[in-house]
Amino acid sequence: MGLINLSSPHHHSLSQTSRLMALVLLATLPGLAAQSYFYGYGTLINLVWASFLALGFEALILYLRGRPIMPYLTDGSALVTAFLLALALPPFSPWWLTLVAVSFSIIFAKHLYGGLGSNPFNPAMVGYALCLISFPVAMTQWAGTEMTMTFGQQWQWFWLESVTGGIDAYTSATALDIMRHTKGLTLSEVASSNPQLALGLTASMWVNIAYLLGGLVLLGFKVFTWHAPVAMLASLGFCAGLFHMGEPDLYPSASQHLLTGATMLSAFFIVTDPVSGATSRKGKLVFGIGVGILVFIIRSYGSYPDAFAFAILLMNLSAPLIDTYTKPKAYGHQSKAPRSQGRP
Repeated sequence: MGLINLSSPHHHSLSQTSRLMALVLLATLPGLAAQSYFYGYGTLINLVWASFLALGFEALILYLRGRPIMPYLTDGSALVTAFLLALALPPFSPWWLTLVAVSFSIIFAKHLYGGLGSNPFNPAMVGYALCLISFPVAMTQWAGTEMTMTFGQQWQWFWLESVTGGIDAYTSATALDIMRHTKGLTLSEVASSNPQLALGLTASMWVNIAYLLGGLVLLGFKVFTWHAPVAMLASLGFCAGLFHMGEPDLYPSASQHLLTGATMLSAFFIVTDPVSGATSRKGKLVFGIGVGILVFIIRSYGSYPDAFAFAILLMNLSAPLIDTYTKPKAYGHQSKAPRSQGRP
């Protein structure tokens, strides 16, 4: 009988994987509640739609691959991908944007490489990056009408991309967009001339705090170790603080970097992915530091203000190399040859 060659993550049973995935899903609920409070019903609608699509595409591909459907469908991995995408996508996303992101994540980023445990890149970030590059206008619709729309109006926009009545504002840039594209103004001038920046920073701060609380719960249950998220947050905060001290009117502060965008969501729910990230403790530190530095560079000098999708995917590409050079020593082995024990 041939042996089944399974890649990491290795758990004792599918029930253990299901339990870990369930904990991750539960830990996202504080962030989901915060996003729904500040940005409206769009996140909830996207979440239900993305979950339905993820389970459907997962079952279809498993059937086409001749794999048992229910054991893999109930392990929770497809739902985690759906949740991460729904939380990362703008609340004003139409149905087709979520469809493109979820289908590409499940079919190409996950099953094309062999399914759970074999994907070199984080599936949710692959789908997100595809939509960010292909549909930049739809991917920047975060603030504005969501806060004034009823559930029915949000539902109508989700399917038809138009709403009849009740709209007194249109979508606008996020706080990160405003701080990145200053149009030649200093940050203090932008803050004084754009009152929406303060509102955006406040909403983003509370959303990030909610994801931080969920991440600490996962850390308490030992779903992952502290190395990758702490290293990522420390490197991002260090780079931001260093440049802000030199040019405070040009570079946002460390707190603004840490409490805006998808910082805490990425730190505790994406960077900690055991499949596409580094595996050793030293490797996780290097991986997290790399993500933090890349996020700062892309946010400060690139065209994509949030930057986490690209930073994480680049470090996913580097994870095998990081593991090669941070491989822990086997017990009983020495890094150097022992000195000669002969007589002097």
